Amino acid sequence: MGNAYQGARALVLGASGFIGRWVARSLTAAGADLHLAVRDAERAAALFRTFRVSGATHVIDLEEEARVRELIRVVRPAVTFNLAGYGVDRLERDGETALRINARLVEVVAEALADVPDPEWRDCRLLHAGSALEYGACGGDLAEETPPRPTTLYGRTKLEGTRRLSAISRQLGLRAATVRLFTVYGPGEHDGRLLPTLLEAARGSGPVPLSAGLQRRDFCYVADVADGLLRLGVSAAEPGDVINLARGELTTVRRFAEIAAGVLAIDPDRLRFGALPVRGEEMQHEPVRVLRLHQLTGWSPPRDIAAGVAEARDFH
Repeated sequence: MGNAYQGARALVLGASGFIGRWVARSLTAAGADLHLAVRDAERAAALFRTFRVSGATHVIDLEEEARVRELIRVVRPAVTFNLAGYGVDRLERDGETALRINARLVEVVAEALADVPDPEWRDCRLLHAGSALEYGACGGDLAEETPPRPTTLYGRTKLEGTRRLSAISRQLGLRAATVRLFTVYGPGEHDGRLLPTLLEAARGSGPVPLSAGLQRRDFCYVADVADGLLRLGVSAAEPGDVINLARGELTTVRRFAEIAAGVLAIDPDRLRFGALPVRGEEMQHEPVRVLRLHQLTGWSPPRDIAAGVAEARDFH
């Protein structure tokens, strides 16, 4: 990417979230003029110190459309990364809120960006984080043109956001793209997910209850995801593009746990596969197609599972 982001005014929505803080970290390292939209300034300040993020913080409720439009009018970002989302946490189940954050917000941001053009920034103006759950029960290889069949509230509302962004960005001539993310892991994940569970187990000595782990996932380390988003931000993505950001290889959850246990020096006999049930909304699919990612960036996420877990261990 060279110095593409040096001095560029960049806005990150959902900057204190898991992926948002890593995108903000990468933009800080790239020398961007960084603006960070958060809900809780005190919590965000502590996170940003830990993750070495430096920028102007804006406290905002992203459900307030007028406030979002005003933020973009004042900041006038060259490029915006929308990492806000509702429904990843199992406690987030309100349908109206999910629609406002996952779909309507994307429209509002696109409209506001179109009102503040930046003639000096010729690349993508808006990178919006989509989700693997948009594909849902479609099965087979997951290519961007695969007809989606989401089965969860999160998947349905994220798909609605993708469709709205595709329509409005083409209508406005705004270079904006949805970047679908898959199984992202690394420092900052919610407690209770697989890697945080194993990191905690590495500090103890008892049994580690896990599911049978037969489901296959495309695991991608969070720093690579942030890197990929920045690369797509300076790519030739067209208005309304949809791009899978993944490694393009599947690994069972069990194998991920076994590799991580080796890196973290956890006795494999402690891993109790099958002790926990598999969640009902688990997807089953074939490999993720990443041809569009390669066409736009000439790049693939470089870290394998062992390297990603080792970096997460050292970060913690």
